Amino acid sequence: MLTNREGQHIPNVTFRTRQDNQWVDVTTDELFAGKTVVIFSLPGAFTPTCSSTHLPGYNELARVFYSNGVDDILCLSVNDPFVMSEWAKDQNSKYVKLIPDGNGEFTEGMGMLVDKADLGFGKRSWRYSALIKNGVIEKMFIEPEEPGDPFKVSDAYTMLNYINPDAVHPRLVTLFTKVGCPFCAGAKAMLKERDVEFEEIVLNRDITTRSLRAVTGATTVPQVFIDGTLIGDSEALTAYFQGLDQGSVDDCLTAATA
Repeated sequence: MLTNREGQHIPNVTFRTRQDNQWVDVTTDELFAGKTVVIFSLPGAFTPTCSSTHLPGYNELARVFYSNGVDDILCLSVNDPFVMSEWAKDQNSKYVKLIPDGNGEFTEGMGMLVDKADLGFGKRSWRYSALIKNGVIEKMFIEPEEPGDPFKVSDAYTMLNYINPDAVHPRLVTLFTKVGCPFCAGAKAMLKERDVEFEEIVLNRDITTRSLRAVTGATTVPQVFIDGTLIGDSEALTAYFQGLDQGSVDDCLTAATA
């Protein structure tokens, strides 16, 4: 039976980590004392749900968490420091710190250590998230004890909704570009000037012209998507931002796609 430990202090643990190819001991006091910290823990680095949704979700919303009083976001897993370091690189985890709980001491102290020997994993963490203030657990979202690897309540959106139900979520922006394209460079500069994060997909490296046409209906770049809506080329992006400056989101979407 998993135990909800809201109102209790976190366990006192020293984590063995790798930083710049050196061993560095990091204590829970260093990570949590005097801070508001969101942590989430998962069964294993490089595993499907952890890599495709759980960690990316917190990276995506990290700046919103920070603007709502959170000092740090930590991802814990019962993995060794080398694995966690490589996973951080693989995930391009810019905002979330990956902490290796190699011996499971912190996880056990949180009451979340479980046996996954049937998968060949040995002892691992049950999936959960927690809001911790100055070392005291204010809130825990623990996945239901059911077969498999449930992922229903420990996600970033659930935690953010607890912290601030009215928090403004970032727009999801994807930009199709081509190396050496001046209009693509202009579109990227426009987004950066407004501090808008975006995912860049490069023609002939990440996608073919055929795929670009299938997705956007166009053969030229840049092509910009915002929240699933095709905005279009750099001129359309300019119109979109002019709409944001002058009117409502609906108005700017209409202007950009007209």
